[in-house]
Amino acid sequence: MAIAQAICNSFKKQLLEGDANFTQTSGDQFKLALYTSSANLSASATAYTSSGESSDTGSGDYAAGGKKLAKGSQNTSVASGVAIVDFADLSFTGVTLTARGALIYNTSSAVTNAAVAVLDFGGNKTATAGTFTIQFPAFTTSAAILRIS
Repeated sequence: MAIAQAICNSFKKQLLEGDANFTQTSGDQFKLALYTSSANLSASATAYTSSGESSDTGSGDYAAGGKKLAKGSQNTSVASGVAIVDFADLSFTGVTLTARGALIYNTSSAVTNAAVAVLDFGGNKTATAGTFTIQFPAFTTSAAILRIS
């Protein structure tokens, strides 16, 4: 199995059909789920799946399906012909888990659990009775987590 960082092909189609709204206050709700190295996630992912999902063996706040990305924290911009999206960092507290990657997905009713992007951490990351934080890159045209040019 493998995790390959990508903007999902199905998300690109959603954009063309007007099924993804990143507006801060009235936009869609996005979530992030964590996955082990046994997951098979790539640009061909179409929706959230529990297959290969990380599990918290401690008493932390990670549950199947992951956690909502803070609505109102997502920003959009266009500069130099590049459209970008950013989210606030996301933390799972009190967790004992290992993750190799993540899936950002849209939980709105129009596209229930539709895959947006696969994140590859480049190796296993762990937390033991601690905090597991997803730190999103800088909100720039060369680094933002979602960039469309």
